[in-house]
Amino acid sequence: MDDDEFEDYDREVELALYREYRDVVAQFQYVIETERRFYLANEVQQVVREVAGDFFFELTLTDVWVWDVYRSDRFVKSVKVLTFKDVNVEELGKKELKLPKELALDE
Repeated sequence: MDDDEFEDYDREVELALYREYRDVVAQFQYVIETERRFYLANEVQQVVREVAGDFFFELTLTDVWVWDVYRSDRFVKSVKVLTFKDVNVEELGKKELKLPKELALDE
């Protein structure tokens, strides 16, 4: 496989992942972003743990979709994340967002 074929394959896999995300996002209540991964989940528990003058975040996610192009099954029952880095948890609104036509992929 030459570089162009690999880039085309990589682009197609990323596009398929984005389309899957777009199809499933309405089923979830939260978007969670860590330094390593991006998740959709229906339940999030976040605890700040202190150890020897430092702290870390412990996240427990339930009913999860994982943004990871290399996973064969992105739907997971639960995920536990431990991190010293920033964590972003956003609650999704219930209204459906639509991309402007000029940004739509399927039209």
